[in-house]
Amino acid sequence: MDVTLPIIILALPLFMFLFLGLLGKYMSHRLAGILGTAGMGITLICAYTVAFTYFFSGNPDFINAEGERLQQIVFNVTWLQFTPSLVLRLGFLIDPISAMMLVVITTISFMVHLYSNGYMRDHHGVWEKGFQRFYAFLSLFSFSMLGLVVATNIFQMYIFWELVGASSYLLIGFYYTKPSAVSASKKAFIVTRFADLGFLIGILILSFYAGTFDFTHLTSVAVEGLNHVYQVSEGTAQNILSIFANNPASTFMGASVLTWALVLIFMGGMGKSAMMPLHIWLPDAMEGPTPVSALIHAATMVVAGVYLVARLFPLYLMETAALDIIVVVGALTAFYAAMVACVQVDIKRVLAFSTISQIAFMMVSLGVARPEFHHGLGYMASMFHLFTHAMFKALLFLCAGALIHAIGSNDYTAMHGLRKYMPITHVTFLIGCLAIAGIIPFAGFFSKDEILTACFGHSIFWYIWMSCVAGLTAFYMFRLYFLIFWWKEHKVHDPHHAPHDQPWTMTLPLVILAVVSCFAGFVPFGNLVTWNGHPMFESVSFLTNLENLDWSVAAISLTVAVVAILIAMKMYKTENELPAKMRNALPALWDWCYHRFYWDELYMFITHRIIFGLVCKPIAWFDRHIIDGTMDSFATLTNKASWSIRGLQSGNVQTYVWIYLIGVILLGSITAICLI
Repeated sequence: MDVTLPIIILALPLFMFLFLGLLGKYMSHRLAGILGTAGMGITLICAYTVAFTYFFSGNPDFINAEGERLQQIVFNVTWLQFTPSLVLRLGFLIDPISAMMLVVITTISFMVHLYSNGYMRDHHGVWEKGFQRFYAFLSLFSFSMLGLVVATNIFQMYIFWELVGASSYLLIGFYYTKPSAVSASKKAFIVTRFADLGFLIGILILSFYAGTFDFTHLTSVAVEGLNHVYQVSEGTAQNILSIFANNPASTFMGASVLTWALVLIFMGGMGKSAMMPLHIWLPDAMEGPTPVSALIHAATMVVAGVYLVARLFPLYLMETAALDIIVVVGALTAFYAAMVACVQVDIKRVLAFSTISQIAFMMVSLGVARPEFHHGLGYMASMFHLFTHAMFKALLFLCAGALIHAIGSNDYTAMHGLRKYMPITHVTFLIGCLAIAGIIPFAGFFSKDEILTACFGHSIFWYIWMSCVAGLTAFYMFRLYFLIFWWKEHKVHDPHHAPHDQPWTMTLPLVILAVVSCFAGFVPFGNLVTWNGHPMFESVSFLTNLENLDWSVAAISLTVAVVAILIAMKMYKTENELPAKMRNALPALWDWCYHRFYWDELYMFITHRIIFGLVCKPIAWFDRHIIDGTMDSFATLTNKASWSIRGLQSGNVQTYVWIYLIGVILLGSITAICLI
């Protein structure tokens, strides 16, 4: 593959960040928006060209005679070399998941760039203060995510991983004059830093034993059969296998070094993808502009953890204990977030907890993926859901932005009956709800069904658990839909400022994403993105996914979703007493869900009462009174001693002569005594 397009994909967003960041204040808001959107549009065209060339060109560099899709390193520049084998490079890796992520990131980012031209100004056409800075930060974020997904080695990924964290901090705290936005940005940054410390330690352990950072070498282990017989294709992989799989001495606290390394690396993914207990930053990240929420929560930052596990999936197959941990963490997070979303009143917080739950779905799918069941169906299902979720979740967030822009509030209690006033937003939001609820033929149905099928093949318990989460998803999304667009008539206080659909810059992205959400499920993902590059379907057509469904699983999941929607319709389509009765029947559960199971209060208790109160205060007292007191005592003694002998440096010549004579007499006396 020619290096021109890959270089443009990385260089153009970086250039737009520098250009708009340095010169944006000297240009008009409109020009800054046009340039930022045009730059991302060019990046999108280049990314689509690279991805479609990889998937559909039939180039033997990308696909072998058996139909397996291959990795290709487009370029790889040496940056630092520690040992002959331990080399840090910066490059561009193209393979099924990176090609898919190029499409996802550039699509959502371009839609957000276009949408922001309308969202970032009020009804009177007044632009937001710092509009040019906002577009510079969007470009930086896009550059960071693109650099992350095409990384050729895990340390390059870590560099861009941290850059994603920095740029998300800037975007979440865009309204830096609001204390809540500043607090939210710091919260996101600090929580993910703790997670990234574990990620860094995992990288160091893995690279120390493996002797390489490169993904090509780290993941060149193939797994076949029920007995997990490992076949190795390269010498470096043989080294990894012998150290991690066959060396019993490489253990710590009963677990292998590889298990520890992979769990620590997953800790980094937990932070970025907001898995429990590192999820607390994501709901507060809503303080940023709504387009930022779409960008962070749909296709970019929050899926970085899923992408990380998928990138190292062959290593995780070597230590399935780490995959079991991923399943447990993901399943608990999915259920928790779905429960909390059922009672929230802020439209963006409902979508935020929905994101946490859906990302956890993807994690569970990776955790249950095994080559012996449908050739690693869970891996493909996870990546498929990542792709479809990006489209309909971005759609839902951008619809939420249109609603907030029209009403001026995030609270759904101010939004009842809006279907008559905002028909385009109503239809597109409904499509997004149908997609995330898993209703056929919308995109979420296919990807969610594949995840449930993978869970069913792994464990009936996790299948039932995730089916319940899927039912809760359909319930809380249609609760939100009916409360916003139905429930009761909207009260218009000023006929001249009634709610209405937004300008074309905001409406066009909604329509495009709605269309994609309708048809994305028909993409034959099983022949494009699999864990070992081998196609899953013998024949491919527009109905391939329908033909290869496990209809016993699909029928149950579809029934669960429809029942959940009907319950939501009964409770919330028209104003009635059922929600209040439900709340009064289970007041404790409602209160716990509304307050997010008091996770924030728990963190505040641990940090303020325990860490600051019981640990930091005694240490501070010891530092002030013992350490500083000891140093102060030395200073006091020195000062007093100096004061007592200050006469020796009085400047009086007679005193100096007397002291000299006394010294000579004493010295002579001592000498005489010694001679005698």
